Amino acid sequence: MQNILMIATIIIAITLIAVVLIQGANSGLGSAFGGDSGIYRTRRGVEKTLFTMTISLAVIFLLMSLISVAVG
Repeated sequence: MQNILMIATIIIAITLIAVVLIQGANSGLGSAFGGDSGIYRTRRGVEKTLFTMTISLAVIFLLMSLISVAVG
């Protein structure tokens, strides 16, 4: 049981890293140093899907980690 939880946690972690890197490719570092004009934008399409996936995977990763600690 613990091996299955560990493998699932690793797969979720790798997927979460990939989604964060794909999401970060769209923003760049310009906004970190004041290059962004400050206009509020809404997330649409793929950007919104990636944002939702990031939050979902982070919550699943947290739950899987807590379950693996409780089991082991």
